[in-house]
Amino acid sequence: MCTVVLLRRSGHAWPLLLAGNRDEMRDRPWTPPGRHWPDRPEVVAGRDDLAGGSWLGLNDHGVVAVMLNRPGTLGPEAGKRSRGELVLEALDHADAGAAAEALADLNPHAYRPFNMVVADNRDALWLRHAGDGGIGVRPLGDGLWMLTAHDANDTADPRIRANLPRFQAVPAPDPTAPDGWDGWSALQGLGADPEAPGPTAGLCFALDSGFATVNATQVALPAPALEPPPPVLRFAAGPPDRTPFRPVDLAQEGHKAP
Repeated sequence: MCTVVLLRRSGHAWPLLLAGNRDEMRDRPWTPPGRHWPDRPEVVAGRDDLAGGSWLGLNDHGVVAVMLNRPGTLGPEAGKRSRGELVLEALDHADAGAAAEALADLNPHAYRPFNMVVADNRDALWLRHAGDGGIGVRPLGDGLWMLTAHDANDTADPRIRANLPRFQAVPAPDPTAPDGWDGWSALQGLGADPEAPGPTAGLCFALDSGFATVNATQVALPAPALEPPPPVLRFAAGPPDRTPFRPVDLAQEGHKAP
C-alpha cells in the first residue's frame, strides 16, 4: 500500500511535481536510486534487490514511472512476473505516452494487479490493472492526484480521505528554493490521523508484522525550454518522519535534459 501524490500544472515552469512513499516489508532488501542497470544507463531508479526491478525511477528523457500494488497483492506470486520490471520497461521510452501505450498491450495475467503512474512534462497517465480485465490507461489532467492501492482520488480509502485535503491546503513545492519541499515533506512523514486511528490513515507507519514505510521520493520535472533546469530527484533513505530528503545527483555522463 504505497502512496503517490502528483500535481499537474500545464504551462507552469514545473508542470509535474510528484511525491511517493514506499511501503514494504522491512526485511526486503533495496538500494537507493542510482544507475544500477548496465543495459539501461539512462535510468536512475531505486533497485529492489530481491527481484531486480524498481518501484520508482526517472530516465534522462524526463520520464518518471512509479509502481503501486492493488489491495491484497503485496509480494510475489508463483507464476507471475515481477511488477518492478514494468518500471524499467516504462523508462525505456522517451515519452510517457509511448511508455503507457506499450505497457497497456502487455498480457495482464502475467502480473499481479497494480496501479502505475507514468509521466513526463507533458502528460501523466495512470495504468490500472485491477485483475478484472486488461490494463487500462487513464490520463491525469491538471490538478492534484493521489494514488494508493485504490483508485485515483478515491476517498473511500482512509489514506486518501485523510490526506488529500492536507496536500491541497499546503503550498505547492518550489524546486528552486532550499525549503521549497517542506510542506510536502512534512505530510509524507505524517503518521495516522488522530481522528481516524489506524495505519491505513497515515502516510508513514510501521506495523508489528514488519510492514512499514521504508523510504520516500520527490520528483520535479521542468517545462521544455532552450536551457531548462535539470529535473529534481530527492530521496529519503528511510522513513520520512525521521529521515531527511537528500538530492540525487543526476549530472552523470550521458545525462540529457528533457
